[in-house]
This record gives sequence, structure tokens and C-alpha cells, in this order.
Amino acid sequence: MTEVVIEVENRSGVPVDAPGARQLAHEVLAAERVTSGDLGIAFVGPDEIRRLKQEHLGIDEATDVLSFPIDGTSELPGDLPRQLGDVVICPQVVADEWRRPLVHGLLHLLGYDHGTAMSELEEAYL
Repeated sequence: MTEVVIEVENRSGVPVDAPGARQLAHEVLAAERVTSGDLGIAFVGPDEIRRLKQEHLGIDEATDVLSFPIDGTSELPGDLPRQLGDVVICPQVVADEWRRPLVHGLLHLLGYDHGTAMSELEEAYL
């Protein structure tokens, strides 16, 4: 039996809808035919997301979402468990509008780049 395991962590210091984020992630992954793997979703404060963006992209600013893909949807050898990666969201930047950044981040984990196809999928999943 395979399944997608989603861990949601809130380090932002503000309340977030962790069950809603987990549910939306399950829906997007199911629609993208991802049936197994581990996914992390972290809600972080502005200082942490700013630091992450500086460390990984060289840009010193807070942002709404960052994605850190690991295996994506590429073929894995043997029975290795799939590690989809992590989506990091800053609720202080997105406020109650966390759904679009979450979908955006998930699509990046699955190998999508910015463009029309990704924008159309974001609309379809919201």
C-alpha cells in the first residue's frame, strides 16, 4: 500500500489552517497522480523566509512561498521512498490567501516552471 505522508509544521507564531493545507496538498497531489511520498509544509515567519530566500536564491527579501524539491516525480531506483520536498509559506506575507502559494509551491516540487501551463493548473486547483 502506498500513500502520501504530509507533515505540516507551524513556526510562524500566528494561527494557520494546518488541516486545510494538508487537505489541499492531498487534492493537488492526487490530481497530479502522485500516490506515494513524503511532503513537508512549513509555515514560517518573515525573518525565517527572508533568511531562506537569501541563502538559497541570493535575494534579501521576505516572500510568500519557497519550494525545496528533492525527488519530484523522477524515477527512483528500487523501493526507495519518494521524498517530494518541502514547501515553506509565510502567513504574515500571504495573510488568509495561503492556498494559491501552497499550490504554486507544490507544482514547483513536481517540476513545473513558471508559465501558462503552471498558471492554468493553479487556477484549476483553487
